[in-house]
Amino acid sequence: MHGADSRASIPRRAVGGLQQPLPPLAVPGQRQPPESAGTGRHAVVRERVGRRLYAIDGIRLLAALMVAMHHYAGTNRVNQPGNAIWDRRVSDIMPTVFRFSSYGWIGVEIFFVISGFVICMSCWGRTPSQFFVSRVMRLYPAYWFAVLFTTAVLVAVPGVWERLRPREVLLNLTMLQSGSSVANVDGVYWTLWSELRFYLLFLLVVMTGLTYRKVVVFCCVWGAGAMLAPVSGFPLLELVANPDGAWYFIAGLALYLMHRFGQDLLLWGILALAWLMGQHELGQRIDEVEHVSGWRGSVLIFTVFLLAMVAIALGATDRIRWKWLVTAGALTYPLYLMHYAAGTAMINRLRDTMDARLLIVVVLAGFLVLSWLVHRFVERPVAGMLKRGLATSFTRMRNAGQAG
Repeated sequence: MHGADSRASIPRRAVGGLQQPLPPLAVPGQRQPPESAGTGRHAVVRERVGRRLYAIDGIRLLAALMVAMHHYAGTNRVNQPGNAIWDRRVSDIMPTVFRFSSYGWIGVEIFFVISGFVICMSCWGRTPSQFFVSRVMRLYPAYWFAVLFTTAVLVAVPGVWERLRPREVLLNLTMLQSGSSVANVDGVYWTLWSELRFYLLFLLVVMTGLTYRKVVVFCCVWGAGAMLAPVSGFPLLELVANPDGAWYFIAGLALYLMHRFGQDLLLWGILALAWLMGQHELGQRIDEVEHVSGWRGSVLIFTVFLLAMVAIALGATDRIRWKWLVTAGALTYPLYLMHYAAGTAMINRLRDTMDARLLIVVVLAGFLVLSWLVHRFVERPVAGMLKRGLATSFTRMRNAGQAG
């Protein structure tokens, strides 16, 4: 969704490294996670680090389609804002589609895990300024288009969603509206607020230079904060620690460390704890929001996804190199940003013109085509301009600092 390109920004390296004495708390007979060269240990980086992970591109698109199907056919509420797209319960209109679509919301949790994995991968070896530039050029071009597109659709198709005032729409262009208690143009933007908080926290680690040890410590400290935040009575800690999403990002970080350095007991422990905390959060979300889903089914889907990510991290999917998956990954973010408010408004107006299942297929196909157009003619050229402009700005800042 709103992660980075699923390629590492580092060159390929050969498998190998000199054997080193076991550090404290080492497990005999098990390869130990390496640190950076600054610690005096030799990094053991597998050859596949640096290759594009095509399987992740496919999972990202699958997650986006899951979320879209949930919004179109997985809620059973009628005559409520955002859920009045059908004139009767979806379970009565298309019961089989509803049964599967009711679990599609888990695609958001899948996005968070993938984001943790891909952000760690794309930031390895980068400077803070490179990290900042990569996030701006990745997030904002498609987002700006989506805000304007969705606003235009809601003006053209009134009555389904309440339109925001112009000043609120303009504030949405910053992606910081949640910090100002202003509503989102589209409800799906709430996940971007979680992503931004993750980026700000992880930037602290990027500033010091990423190593196995630093990322592990970050996972532990952030996890502790996420556990303490709900009972601390400190709203600022809850805002920063993001307990609703933290453990999914942490799972992604642990999975990337497995990919880069190989598996070990500590990483499996972090991943297991993330699963335990995640299944509890899934249950809470079902109780509070997603009442149509079951806890067992949700945990099963989440567990299967984590196992698939483990397989990717450990190289089991390295032979998957289908070029079309690159395009699939590129469609994910624009599709996610545009499908909800605009799509439900269109379905509301067209629901009496054709079969409900066919209508969903037509709308989804239309948004996939639009997503490709946005990627080709908005994201790529605007991202290029942003990259050149920001690179020039940071160069001037460095030169001014050296001159001063």
